[in-house]
Amino acid sequence: MAIVESLLQFPSTGTLLGALLLLLVLYLLSSQSKSQKERKEPPGPKPLPLVGNLLTLDLTRPFDTFFELSKNYGNIFQVFLGPKKTVVLVGYKTIKEALVNYAEEFGDREIAPSFRITNGKNGIIFSNGENWKEMRRFALSNLRDFGMGKRGSEEKIIEEIQYLKGEFDKFEGKAFDTTQPVNYAVSNIISSIVYGSRFKYTDPEFTQMVDRANENLRAGGSTSVMLCNIFPWLGLFLKNKKNVLNNILQNRQQMMKLINALQETLNPHDSRGFVDSFLIRKQNDEKSGKKDSYFHQDNLMLSVSNLFVAGTDTTGTTLRWGLMLMAKYPHIQDRVQEEIDRVIGGRQPVVEDRKKLPYTDAVIHETQRLANIVPMNLPHVTSCDVTFNGYFIKKGTTIVPLLTSVLKDPSEWEKPNSFYPEHFLDEKGQFVKRDAFMPFSAGRRVCVGESLARMELFLFFTSLLQCYRFTTPPGVSGDELDLKGVVGLTLNPSPHKLCAIRRS
Repeated sequence: MAIVESLLQFPSTGTLLGALLLLLVLYLLSSQSKSQKERKEPPGPKPLPLVGNLLTLDLTRPFDTFFELSKNYGNIFQVFLGPKKTVVLVGYKTIKEALVNYAEEFGDREIAPSFRITNGKNGIIFSNGENWKEMRRFALSNLRDFGMGKRGSEEKIIEEIQYLKGEFDKFEGKAFDTTQPVNYAVSNIISSIVYGSRFKYTDPEFTQMVDRANENLRAGGSTSVMLCNIFPWLGLFLKNKKNVLNNILQNRQQMMKLINALQETLNPHDSRGFVDSFLIRKQNDEKSGKKDSYFHQDNLMLSVSNLFVAGTDTTGTTLRWGLMLMAKYPHIQDRVQEEIDRVIGGRQPVVEDRKKLPYTDAVIHETQRLANIVPMNLPHVTSCDVTFNGYFIKKGTTIVPLLTSVLKDPSEWEKPNSFYPEHFLDEKGQFVKRDAFMPFSAGRRVCVGESLARMELFLFFTSLLQCYRFTTPPGVSGDELDLKGVVGLTLNPSPHKLCAIRRS
């Protein structure tokens, strides 16, 4: 009887199991709630099925929309470009913390379908992992060996400036488009480092190669290519994509021809440029039987292409912005030329003059800031799960470090949307560095050729302003030179012509 009473008091097996299941469910719900709290995702506008937030974006200038969205959602927010989640980082402090303090987590490159087709996993710009590390390390080492940031490059630039002046003089003060002569001149600097020699501006193979690369950069940032990257099946219908691929094919054929010519005259003991150094390293790896070497034909082609395109467009575009801004703001051009005349006179400007020309240096920096030529940066992707500033971001998420929000951060710049060289001058008129000056990006993916670009911009700009007065064509007001720019992979000045009038 006592046993029976004990059994009656003890819960049945079914009741016990039910209680255990209830406790388990409560535990799981509690854990999930805690997990969700710990893994809070960035806020953002509610996406629609399939199209995501595309209908709320200005696809011709998405960086402007992102900047506006940050006013509602903060410095870290997410949008859906079609079905793909993208996290946008806004403002100097946020982007610096991500790219510098979380360099590993945010350091990989997003490789969109259009770039995956043309690059695979090779080269410098659109690669990741060990391949990227090896190619970037080799590129930096060789660019330094062949004069990047040194006197060797200075001499090359000064020589090229004379050729560019000759092109400007052909117009005899009449209005012309600066795009091609400036791009050819700047391209010759990186060509002399990569191939070991410059090209004549009359060489059709050289000029076509530069023109095709610039056309691709404009098309690569177009709305149609952006949509093609979001919905790859659209590529079947886009003429734009076919033109891009055709340009790439033609340029690679031309580069292969140049590389083969260097291969035929290669001297392992006398490297003429980057290509020679790569070929020598490739031969050495083959002779030693090294397996899985990164020094192969595809990496050579893509690395040369990356250096050629990036070394031409970014500097050439910034220089053209600078000349246009001088025509738009003649009072600033007056001050630049007064300083150059007073400090340098008629001799050739050299890099050492930079510290003696604070106003001119400030104008160059302000041009880079306002021109804002890579407003969205090139997208990154998270290499692992990361919790950043309280938000959980999953591995493989596309990251847009919005560089325009750094260069025009209202908390960092007194007049973020105006051309104001005083941003880089102290009360005594001396040049001051600004932490939020980040046109070359930051962290692991900072521009490989930054020191070369800085040297080029200073020498080209100073030498041209020393010799020429840049004005709008007769009957055209400076107000008609707009600062909106034309969007591609880089932000180019709107089409315009200038007069380069020789100064007496």
